[in-house]
Amino acid sequence: APYNDEYPGSVVALNQIELRPQVNGYITGIHFHEGDHVKKGQLLYSFDRQQYEATYQQAIANLEVLEANFGKTEKDVNRYRALAKSDAIARQQVDNAEANYQAALKQVEAAKALVQSVQTNVRYTSITAPFDGTIGLSQVRLGAAVSAGQTIINTVSSDDPMGVDISIDQKEIVRFIALQHKIVVANDSSFTLSVSAAAYPLPGKLSIIDRAVNAQTGTIIVRFEFPNPGNLLRPGMPCILKVLNNNSAQQSVVIPYKAVTEQLGEYFVYVAHSGKVTQQRVMVGKALGRNVIITEGLNEGDSVVTEGVQNLREGSAISFSPPNQGQKK
Repeated sequence: APYNDEYPGSVVALNQIELRPQVNGYITGIHFHEGDHVKKGQLLYSFDRQQYEATYQQAIANLEVLEANFGKTEKDVNRYRALAKSDAIARQQVDNAEANYQAALKQVEAAKALVQSVQTNVRYTSITAPFDGTIGLSQVRLGAAVSAGQTIINTVSSDDPMGVDISIDQKEIVRFIALQHKIVVANDSSFTLSVSAAAYPLPGKLSIIDRAVNAQTGTIIVRFEFPNPGNLLRPGMPCILKVLNNNSAQQSVVIPYKAVTEQLGEYFVYVAHSGKVTQQRVMVGKALGRNVIITEGLNEGDSVVTEGVQNLREGSAISFSPPNQGQKK
């Protein structure tokens, strides 16, 4: 009796990032259409770079001056070192030359670091897509002022595949670990999805079981992946994840649900024996349309009353014919 266990879930992007500027300035260019699929490295936003370009050129000029000064001090110290070998110069002059050389060297290194920093700021005047995905609605417009690291200007999220997160009881962890290591075959329907009461056409796979159980709820998050070539799945969508509970490896007793009566939270059926009925307590399992799985209380071959159970009592006499010869009474 194969059936689906249903779990409420939500669609999530497997990769999502908020775009924030890394420099202060004004928006000078928006190079995409909102809601577009963007490629990694694609130019998205441009910022006013005149100030950063000017600072960069100033840093380059300062580096060139310091490199020229370093060249002079390097020649001086080499010359003084040669004179010192023949005691043709005072030791103090050599020490001064060495100190000037080291100072000039450090100044050049600091200037190079400044050039790299300013050059980085120049690069930051453009924002490109960090990965393939879908870009949302822009939170800024042309000419808007933005602050480094603070203003959220947009969000990019991956769109194929998409994730679906569900919460399961900690008692089901063993079952889902087994499902995670199950060999996936083509068109495997173990995990299917329903969105807005409509069946999603493509099956998914179990991707990740979270590292820890929530101590307050006793549940753990399980993530599934579903292909999304048509971009039908969007982050935040509520959905129902269906996990196939395939009991085909063992036989299940299935009877019409209308044969079951409930009394004080317990379930009973009437079983026919020698022209009389006996009320038999049963354990009910998953409902399958108009039928229900009986997990305990009945065996294959038992005759169960399905019509008129409300008129029966323990030990009521009945007569009946086989199903192919007449209607049960």
